Amino acid sequence: MAIGTARVVGLAAWLLCCACAGNNYGYAREYVPLDDESLYYEKAAEVSYEEVRRDPKAFETRLVGWFGVASGVKPAPDGSVVVALDMRFHQPRHLCSDQFESSCRVTISEREGGPFSTTLRLRSDDKSGSARLNVGSLVKVYGTPTGEFDSRGGPLIKAQYYRQWPHGAFVSTTGRVNMRR
Repeated sequence: MAIGTARVVGLAAWLLCCACAGNNYGYAREYVPLDDESLYYEKAAEVSYEEVRRDPKAFETRLVGWFGVASGVKPAPDGSVVVALDMRFHQPRHLCSDQFESSCRVTISEREGGPFSTTLRLRSDDKSGSARLNVGSLVKVYGTPTGEFDSRGGPLIKAQYYRQWPHGAFVSTTGRVNMRR
């Protein structure tokens, strides 16, 4: 009996570890950067969209970290993709559907902050399948403003790192009606 109980406990612990290790979408009450994202997360300056839009050249050497929902994804001749994004403001406390962190989703404002664009070299997981980067995906871009503007009048960001959440792996503040904090 003790051996059977130990196996069940061991299996439960193993499944819990696997579930946590595979959490690329940050299912937690607050934002948790991935290991390879941490350096960018720590260095990113708190710079407002309007400051960069008014004078992008003044921020060419400053690393920004902006969230945006993809409104367009176009392949570029060099194999990268040009992503048009509508800036969204991250909510520090994520919405959760129950008391468990696994029910929490990265939460952004329903209100748009303005357009911006970037060029990305997609990781293989983001190129195809249901979790691919597509229109409606949430993207956090870490990069520097180039001083130029896209066709919508938004700043161009030269990306150094990105993180992507497919549609359904994040929520906006409109989700408050179905989720609790």
